[in-house]
Amino acid sequence: MSPLTKLILTTSLLTGTTITITSNHWLMAWTGLEINTLAIIPLISKSHHPRAIEAATKYFLVQAAASTLMLFSSTMNAWFTGQWDITQLTHPPSSALLTAAIAIKLGLAPFHFWFPEALQGSSLTTALLLSTVMKLPPTTILLLTSHSLNPTLLTTMSIMSIALGGWMGLNQTQTRKILAFSSISHLGWMTTIIIYNPKLTLLTFLTYILMTTSIFLTMNTTNTLKLPTLMTSWTKTPTLSTTLMLTLLSLAGLPPLTGFLPKWLIIQELTKQEMTTTATIISMFSLLGLFFYLRLAYCSTITLPPNPSNKMKQWSPKKPTNILISTSTSLSTSLLPLSPMILTTI
Repeated sequence: MSPLTKLILTTSLLTGTTITITSNHWLMAWTGLEINTLAIIPLISKSHHPRAIEAATKYFLVQAAASTLMLFSSTMNAWFTGQWDITQLTHPPSSALLTAAIAIKLGLAPFHFWFPEALQGSSLTTALLLSTVMKLPPTTILLLTSHSLNPTLLTTMSIMSIALGGWMGLNQTQTRKILAFSSISHLGWMTTIIIYNPKLTLLTFLTYILMTTSIFLTMNTTNTLKLPTLMTSWTKTPTLSTTLMLTLLSLAGLPPLTGFLPKWLIIQELTKQEMTTTATIISMFSLLGLFFYLRLAYCSTITLPPNPSNKMKQWSPKKPTNILISTSTSLSTSLLPLSPMILTTI
């Protein structure tokens, strides 16, 4: 892909995201989402591999269906209320349709089937964009309409997402699919609390972006696509493998690290809202996710291959370690001491 094409696609991604985030009109938000979809499809299919073409086709069909459903719900809301403002979503059927449309765009259960396949067919850099930047506009629409959404529907979908993300990630050996189910699980945590404390959802999303960016960039540097490759990366980049282990444990939400902060605050807020049962259920289901995070951390640092190995090692070209990796890794493991300062902004 030529540098000019990359520049055009990257600019289109930023433009579409900015349009959706800053708009108050439904049609402008829909336009930004469509620009995003059209810009990411060439990035998914640029390798010209059959799996990449399949991932791009699935992504296009799913996103087109979700955008149409969102446009239909906003039109129906305007028909009954006379309002095209995003924050004035007061018609209950329109609200339910919008929730389904955004769930499809984000990959929430039970509309999650496309997301692991799309990530598996993409490169690590494109998978990073699909996991972070492409989820920002739909999350913004959810935040703007959070006061008029159905709490029961959102809570049910979030519990399903956390359970499914943990359960389906147990048997995976492909790192991109593992991170896809991790994303589904984290989106469940975000949608659990979005009605009661939207700022906490935003904080969870930002910390998730930070940790996922660090993991994807590290895996891109070591060219890690499968767990066996992750096992042999220790001998090549020991420091990078150690920081990857810490970031994975932070993504799992273990207490000394940054990832513990949003989960702790979400459980605390659910307890204040007298939703102790929901908090207990999602805490138990998050233990499933903890298992495969520990499995990844174990493979990255503790497991060393035997010296007389009969397996052919994968050729891995030496890539320079980006300063963005060290910055994001430091932030995704050491922000917990700043939690009193973060709490004052919520």
